[in-house]
Amino acid sequence: MAKGAGVQRFPTAAVSGGSLIAGYLAARETGVRPLGGVVLAVAGSWCAQSWYRSVGPGSTGMLLGIYLGAFGASHPLAKKIGAWPSVLTVSGLTAAATYLLADRPAALAA
Repeated sequence: MAKGAGVQRFPTAAVSGGSLIAGYLAARETGVRPLGGVVLAVAGSWCAQSWYRSVGPGSTGMLLGIYLGAFGASHPLAKKIGAWPSVLTVSGLTAAATYLLADRPAALAA
């Protein structure tokens, strides 16, 4: 729940984790890698705004670091375990971290 009159907030964990998958799919299916970056930039910006409002600048910076780090880590990890397992792993870890650091505390504070 967002701060305020009981308005239900969309979970940023779903967006942060899901956008890593969507960005990979956009780049893979179109063959246009920058398109995947656009997906990540739009979703990351939306999440950052939501995080800033709900958990403040410090946690927002940490969550953006996790989000960008997951994207970066997926590439070398893919060489070891394959593309899909890598994308699903970093997406799951990002969603879990987002839930624990942003969505759950914001819901508890509401």
